[in-house]
Amino acid sequence: MKRKSGLSKFNGFLAIVLVICVVVTAFVINKYPKIEDASAADGSNTQDVAVIDEFKAGTYGGKEFKTQEDVVNYYKECYDYTKTLTAEYKTDSGETHSYYKMLGTETLDVNNLLVEGKSNDIINKLVPGIVGGLFKGGTNGLSPSGNRDPKGDTRDDGKMDCTKSLLEPDDILAANVKDNGDGTITMTIQPKETILSMPGKDPQGRFFNSLGDISSVVNSISVLSFSQGTVDDNFVVDYKGGTGVFVIDTKTNEITKADYTMLVHIDVKHANVTVLKDKSASLDITYKCQYPASDDYLAGKNIGLTRVK
Repeated sequence: MKRKSGLSKFNGFLAIVLVICVVVTAFVINKYPKIEDASAADGSNTQDVAVIDEFKAGTYGGKEFKTQEDVVNYYKECYDYTKTLTAEYKTDSGETHSYYKMLGTETLDVNNLLVEGKSNDIINKLVPGIVGGLFKGGTNGLSPSGNRDPKGDTRDDGKMDCTKSLLEPDDILAANVKDNGDGTITMTIQPKETILSMPGKDPQGRFFNSLGDISSVVNSISVLSFSQGTVDDNFVVDYKGGTGVFVIDTKTNEITKADYTMLVHIDVKHANVTVLKDKSASLDITYKCQYPASDDYLAGKNIGLTRVK
């Protein structure tokens, strides 16, 4: 069964938001000249720095971690084990299926919308409604994941096997471990920055459900062109600053709780949309996958699953 996920349709949705952002904001800027320049710094111009505590060697929850590489390797071990665990679920139609024991939630926010370096309240109020109408969160296994069913858990048209972690020690900018004092540890990982992340091909794509080739989707929009250069020259998708936080039972190596927060900054330059010429736009995306999903979330109309007790 294919995963019902908002992310699967997100690239097309994002392209729509960008076009609306350019057209509507440019109109508002022309009509209401008092719109102020944005005070927020351009996220694409900042360095890739750690946003989490530094690693400290030691023994946590009975596990010894001498290096940051040890943290990554233990995460991979726990990820792989957790993805071997399944549970029974009943669908709305009464069928029973075996899916991942650890299924999660999806939420997505688009903010900091700017055109020509400016923003206004009209656009900031408009876009959440667009997001809510077009993005419906689904459920999936631990990120990155393409399905709730281990038998079909792939991404990138089946080229990426998501049942095992593809993360590499060199993918990680920072990581740390804390002992919770109850037989569990909390592990936090921050992957390195990536421009235009592809599933399974880079630090972000081996850790998150990265968006993949957005540029090709944008390039297919007939009303959008560029006053100079190509879409590759003018469309920058910067993944940076996202983290994953995991609670792990060190006796079983099972991940019992996980929170993935993927942060993406997008810049578009020299865009032409209908009569508007040579416009720039930018936005930030926060995409979260949190595990385990509640019973109420799974029972929602977009998913329709009930855990079999």
